Amino acid sequence: MATPLLLQAEHVAKAYAGVPALRDGRLSLRAGSVHALCGGNGAGKSTFLSILMGITQRDAGSILLNGAPVQFNRPSEALAAGIAMITQELEPIPYMTVAENIWLGREPRRAGCIVDSKTLNRRTRELLESLEFDVDATRPMHRLSVAQVQLVEIAKAFSHDCQVMIMDEPTSAIGEREAQTLFKAIRRLTARGAGIVYVSHRLSELAQIADDYSIFRDGAFVESGRMADIDRNHLVRGIVGQELTRIDHKVGRECAAATCLQVDNLSRKGEFHDISLQLRQGEILGIYGLMGSGRSEFLNCIYGLTVADTGSVTLQGKPMPVGLPKATINAGMSLVTEDRKDSGLVLTGSILSNIALSAYKRLSSWSLINARKEAQLAQDMVKRLQIKTTSLTLPVASMSGGNQQKVVLAKCLSTEPVCLLCDEPTRGIDEGAKQEIYHLLDQFVRAGGAAIVVSSEAPELLHLSDRIAVFKGGQLVTISTNTALSQEALLSLAS
Repeated sequence: MATPLLLQAEHVAKAYAGVPALRDGRLSLRAGSVHALCGGNGAGKSTFLSILMGITQRDAGSILLNGAPVQFNRPSEALAAGIAMITQELEPIPYMTVAENIWLGREPRRAGCIVDSKTLNRRTRELLESLEFDVDATRPMHRLSVAQVQLVEIAKAFSHDCQVMIMDEPTSAIGEREAQTLFKAIRRLTARGAGIVYVSHRLSELAQIADDYSIFRDGAFVESGRMADIDRNHLVRGIVGQELTRIDHKVGRECAAATCLQVDNLSRKGEFHDISLQLRQGEILGIYGLMGSGRSEFLNCIYGLTVADTGSVTLQGKPMPVGLPKATINAGMSLVTEDRKDSGLVLTGSILSNIALSAYKRLSSWSLINARKEAQLAQDMVKRLQIKTTSLTLPVASMSGGNQQKVVLAKCLSTEPVCLLCDEPTRGIDEGAKQEIYHLLDQFVRAGGAAIVVSSEAPELLHLSDRIAVFKGGQLVTISTNTALSQEALLSLAS
């Protein structure tokens, strides 16, 4: 007997000012299953999901929930019908607590008007414990890491008693251990008969968690089937539209003997302790660790966003300025931040202004920006990084995730750094865009630069890095030069 369909969408379409964002969206979600929705950046997945959730109104097509036609005009209607969503973009209310964010608008009250904080915090602790998420219910959101904010967003979705859950890149900001915890929670949900629509650019996850799949490309449905019947290469071909060749970027790459960056006994209370390492010219040093290992905090401190309690950092033999990112940039270092939309880009700004943002000092004379130099820099970066755009004046908010990430890299490279720090540089972008980012980093170090890459994806670091530093509990466990190191071995070292 066939498993009944919870949700069925056929020929869903949406256009903006006559330009189609989605031409033919289709999906059939079975009760008690996980359905992977696959596609590159710009394939129409986010538009399709926003229509399912009532955030966007469709121009054409039909949506059936439990066999009955539905038309949601706002997300609250979708929630009332039993559909919840974890969005890709994290939008917490920063100065409210974890508990207040999760239950916003649904707080337990006394006498019908006063928020019952004790019950609110208790419910939150119970929810977080059931999901095995290590987050303090009373902690303000602005004091959480990006990974912890992601866990809170996941918990918020699970707090709704839903029959359909849409998960748009739920693991993009969390590590492998937290992802496995999430998968256990998903299996508990599907065991109760719920259906999951799951979107992720981490293709290895889909093989673990998904039962069925659908592929979108260029705004239209391509194919669907059972995940067990296909392999990774089939999935990549469907997403990209052609065979994607994986290049081993380390082949033929030689690190110079000269030290580019030297870190000695660097410590910051509550974040990391006594870190010492060297980065050589022409080298990519990967940093791997689980959530809370201190990886991002370490990069932020080197860059000058925070100040170390003890230790020193030198770049090409010269001491780095302390707590001054502007001076750090002038010294020859640049940082690709973990969250491109929160701290990497000015979303309302143009592509041109974002690329030139960190380089205005050398583009200006007597505090006046040379518009010709600014435009030339942006044009050169667009060509060098193969950024897809029709105009430099377009806002970066209008671009796909992969192209936004290239703009972040272009902004960093425009300062002509000798050392590039990259915190999750491929977060939330598709396989094709990832390969392009890998190529850009490889070109940068082959030209004499040096890079540190923090990533939650072990295969990424194994593929890209000359050496891998493993962090655990704020300490450096080891730096491995073993190119045959496995993903399991890395996880074991970090656990």
